Amino acid sequence: MKSLTSGHLPSKASLSINGGEFQKELKEAVNRRRNFAIISHPDAGKTTLTEKLLLYGGAIQQAGAVKARGEQRKVTSDWMELEKQRGISITSTVLQFDYNDITINLLDTPGHQDFSEDTYRTLAAADNAVMLEDAAKGLEPQTRKLFEVCRLRNIPIFTFINKMDRPGLEPLTLLDEIESELKLATIALNWPIGSGDLFRGVIERQTRDVVLFSRAERGKQSIERRLKLEDPELSNLVEKDLLDKAIEELDLLEEAGAPMDIELIRAGELTPVFFGSAMTNFGVKPFLDSFLDIAQGPVSRIAHDGPVDPLRDTFTGFVFKLQANMDPRHRDRVAFVRVCSGRFEKDMIVCHARTGKNIRLSRPQKIFAKDREVVEDAYPGDVIGLNNPGMFSIGDTLYTGQYTEYEGIPCFSPEIFCWLRNPNPSAFKNFKKGVNELREEGAVQILYDIDQSKRDPILAAVGQLQLEVVQHRLENEYSVETRVEAMGFQVARWVSGGWNSLDEIGRIFNCKTVQDSWQRPVLLFKNKWNLNQLEQDHPGLELSSVAPVVSGVNPITL
Repeated sequence: MKSLTSGHLPSKASLSINGGEFQKELKEAVNRRRNFAIISHPDAGKTTLTEKLLLYGGAIQQAGAVKARGEQRKVTSDWMELEKQRGISITSTVLQFDYNDITINLLDTPGHQDFSEDTYRTLAAADNAVMLEDAAKGLEPQTRKLFEVCRLRNIPIFTFINKMDRPGLEPLTLLDEIESELKLATIALNWPIGSGDLFRGVIERQTRDVVLFSRAERGKQSIERRLKLEDPELSNLVEKDLLDKAIEELDLLEEAGAPMDIELIRAGELTPVFFGSAMTNFGVKPFLDSFLDIAQGPVSRIAHDGPVDPLRDTFTGFVFKLQANMDPRHRDRVAFVRVCSGRFEKDMIVCHARTGKNIRLSRPQKIFAKDREVVEDAYPGDVIGLNNPGMFSIGDTLYTGQYTEYEGIPCFSPEIFCWLRNPNPSAFKNFKKGVNELREEGAVQILYDIDQSKRDPILAAVGQLQLEVVQHRLENEYSVETRVEAMGFQVARWVSGGWNSLDEIGRIFNCKTVQDSWQRPVLLFKNKWNLNQLEQDHPGLELSSVAPVVSGVNPITL
């Protein structure tokens, strides 16, 4: 893997002497950064595309995995044991590498809908998003959901239509679906010649070059051949009817399609579209080159008193993800921090906004899946890993200089609730440790009975697979076997006014009152009908499907 450090800025001792030079070099460092997340429905090819981007970026030499002694090759971004067993991505990963003097922070997200909350948290740290579509299936439910999250945050979206080497929908149909269903204008920056077994490559719209691809040896970079559209040799390489159809469709797009507008792209109102095949390396490198040219660099983030410019000379960042046991041998706990402004330095002392405490950050790490290396400095757009002794929570802000606290990352209403039982009392210490650490990292929401005598936690999940992952990790990472017991509830609502609001209305029926990890009241309902009934009976009671952001409070632990 290439070095992850792209230059050094002046030390803190020199800042007061030459602040102008510091600002100049900070701006250069920020301009070199690109940060993006990939969103898709399961099985659209997200993990494969991630691997090929790493391959073309030179971060790995063979797609499909990084070799380890005595082990099979495995996918770089899917590092968790259960991911390897299931063949799916169930946790977010950060992959940082350099490409053509650009430092890239690639935020790989779970595709499975049961882990959409983890994806939402990761998107909070992203400046751009790549929306991956299966050419045969078009837009799928999870893609639509994640698109809406991107739209809420005004994240620029780049679309990669994948699996063009397989039978699929017509390219014009795919564009029309994006425009009609997502209300998002499209501009195709390349256009496919054929599809399925007849997929011959793409025509680049700006240059009118034809880029032909040969199938590469599995896992290797493909060899591309570039010809001008007018080159007579092209007729020997591509069937006339396929080429004529592609040119006809391109001419139609020139007449009726949206014009190129960088500002609209960066505002999230226009999506550049690319066609290719990640598995066979068709179109991946041209996509990466165009993406880095168009994508926005690190942008301002909203704090308690307004936007914070990345070029602010003091460091700020926020925690968007926690992960336990990335290295099971060391039982580590890592907080993923998105650097938002200024320069981060190893051993710097920062203020923890939620608690007001000062913390020395002595072993910051740059992350490449589960591999890490100690880093001396980092800049806006970068993601760093910090050792987490249990102090950090998702959404926490770290800063130097003037007080800064970024908008928190909310929790959403779960749909499955069950008791988590520990049948072996002698394993309670490990059970407690595992539950607390998995709660910290957001693997699942944890609720608690208001009756203090009931010590068993309540798992609150979006999907069934979340529960399976929690049980699997408790057994494999903490040596604790557990069982779950369904509670029969399907809806959760936070009480906006807190405990005082519940006290004012007295006893309520057809729901169960519990508390979340931040001691806030949560009402559980068996169905939406019971929820509607309570709202009719008590119209003054304000309920929310999104947990309010916390500040200055420590979470409950077992």
